[in-house]
Amino acid sequence: MAKVTLHTPVSEEDVRKLEIGDVVYITGTIYTSRDMGHLRIRQALDEEETLPVDFKGSVIFHAGPVVKKHDDKWKLVVIGPTTSIRMEPYADMIANLGVRVIIGKGGMAERSSQTFQKYGMVYLQAAPGCAVKLAGGVEEVESVHWIELGIPEALWVLKVKEFGPLVVAMDSKGRSTYRDLKEQAEAKIAAMFPED
Repeated sequence: MAKVTLHTPVSEEDVRKLEIGDVVYITGTIYTSRDMGHLRIRQALDEEETLPVDFKGSVIFHAGPVVKKHDDKWKLVVIGPTTSIRMEPYADMIANLGVRVIIGKGGMAERSSQTFQKYGMVYLQAAPGCAVKLAGGVEEVESVHWIELGIPEALWVLKVKEFGPLVVAMDSKGRSTYRDLKEQAEAKIAAMFPED
C-alpha cells in the first residue's frame, strides 16, 4: 500500500499504477455529479450540446455538497460521498468522456469493474461521516453548472488540494474490495450453515 497524490488532469498511466488499498489524495479540479447530473450529461450528449466542462482526465465525486452563498460567491460548508451504485447506468458514458477517477461510497457493479480495466479508471472510497474533513481539502468553489437541477444535483467545479484521504477500492486491473468482502462473507456463511 502506498500514499499517492494525483494531480488533475489524471493520466491513464498514473491510474494504472494504483493498487487496491493505496491511499490517494487529489490536487487540482474535481467535479461533483449525482443521478440527475449524470442524466443531464447524457441528455446533452444526445442533443449534441457542448458540455460545460472537459471531462478528459477528470475526477468525478458522487456527492451533493452543502454550500452557502456569500457576496455572490459560493462557499463550501461540507461535502460527503453518496452511494455510487445509482450512477451505474452511466459508467460507459463517463468512461467514453475520459473520466479517470470516480470517488464515492459503496462501490459500483461488476460491469463497471470491467469498464475500469478497459479504459484505465479507478474507484476511490471516501469515508462516510468525514464530510468536514473532506471539505478541508476544498480551496474554492470555482463554478457551478445546471443549478436548476438543485444544489445537490448540480455540477460543481471544485478546486482542491490534498483532497482526501481516499482509498483505492476498485482498480484498473479488475480487482474490487467490494467483491472480495462479498466472497469472504459468503464463505463464512457457507461454513456456518453447511448443506446437509
